[in-house]
Amino acid sequence: MLPVITISRQYGSGGHEVGEKLAQKLDLPFYDKALIAMAAKKSGLSEEVFADADEKATSSLLYSMVMGSYAFGARVPGLNEMPINDKLFIIQSDIIKKAAEEGPCVIIGRCADYILRDHPNCLNVFVHADKTARIKRIVGKGLCEEKKAPDFVTKKDKQRANYYNFYSNNRWDDLQNYDLTIDTSRFSVDLAVQMLIDAAKMLDK
Repeated sequence: MLPVITISRQYGSGGHEVGEKLAQKLDLPFYDKALIAMAAKKSGLSEEVFADADEKATSSLLYSMVMGSYAFGARVPGLNEMPINDKLFIIQSDIIKKAAEEGPCVIIGRCADYILRDHPNCLNVFVHADKTARIKRIVGKGLCEEKKAPDFVTKKDKQRANYYNFYSNNRWDDLQNYDLTIDTSRFSVDLAVQMLIDAAKMLDK
């Protein structure tokens, strides 16, 4: 059976595009921002509220200190007592686990590699690129003005790193978390997809 493929990615590296094309070519379910809609439906809360909290650690410093960076103490609070970021993380975690139980799929970000750390058949990938290539990509897609792009990329990477570090107690940029890393400033998106197809099929033996 093909593995569940999780893809963490630097902002502007094309990791989302890699994951989307990979899922299409392997005919696998693809989970990215769709997880927000699924979480909203499951919780009965607003999709817009969850979208604003997506891949962001809780902003409550006091809550973070009390929870010990999400290392639960003796008392686990109920969902209604938690900041919206934490509600989203817990609900998405349940959805990710259930998706993986149903079979191979491709999941973008959201600490999926950590959430599925006990899953027997995962291929965990980190997609990155040099900053110049990432700036060119986001400016070309109209996501940011060129003069603001360097700071914007740095801010987005910090946001993703803080989210991952907070909820996993691991480091986002620690290569030990991943089976493969791919530099899309060296390899095109299509070549990266083919490399991952080859790797997934090698595990499917």
